[in-house]
Amino acid sequence: MASEFELNAEPRTDLGKGASRRLRLNGDLVPAIIYGGKEDPESISIPHKDLMKATENEAFFSHILTINVGGKKESAIIKNLQRHPAKPRIMHADFQRTVRDQALSVDVPLHFVNEEICVGVKTGGGLISHNMSVVKIACLPKDLPEFIEVDVAGVQVGEAIHMSQLNLPEGVTIPELAQGKDHDQVVFSVHANKRADAEAAAASASAGEESEAED
Repeated sequence: MASEFELNAEPRTDLGKGASRRLRLNGDLVPAIIYGGKEDPESISIPHKDLMKATENEAFFSHILTINVGGKKESAIIKNLQRHPAKPRIMHADFQRTVRDQALSVDVPLHFVNEEICVGVKTGGGLISHNMSVVKIACLPKDLPEFIEVDVAGVQVGEAIHMSQLNLPEGVTIPELAQGKDHDQVVFSVHANKRADAEAAAASASAGEESEAED
């Protein structure tokens, strides 16, 4: 993958809600935890400015990260990020260690391409709906994609692209599809522009009335 992320962290020995609150009040550090693999969960702290900068890149959320905990490097993915409801502030982060032979479950962004030449819009006058922006996939760490590309050029008015139609990289699956057809959600669709159709019908009717009046 094109992007690489490495975050420096320090172990936390002062634990509990009060300790996390004090850490946040300091303003420079974010309380976090790293868990999974064969090791015990470990409470850590990460410089807020580093974590905030990393989250500005979409790839951060679907990428194998390197967490440098007191000089020891660990591979992990971000599993949960708590943000302040009103301020540009990260309150807590959860990281899951990755193990080479253990599958991960990750939300991966969908990148829609060729919208400008989508048949349903360009020739059919339809409107685009992005029904999903991310999809939860399962794969080994080595197969984790930064995003999944969705080519929408051939979608007609009234048609849709479902999860089962996504072009997945080798080694990547969508676990939800194993639950049956009812779980095959719509990812992208083009629907009729009812307002434009109504306006066209009204204009046509008005033209017809004017023609009759002239006769």
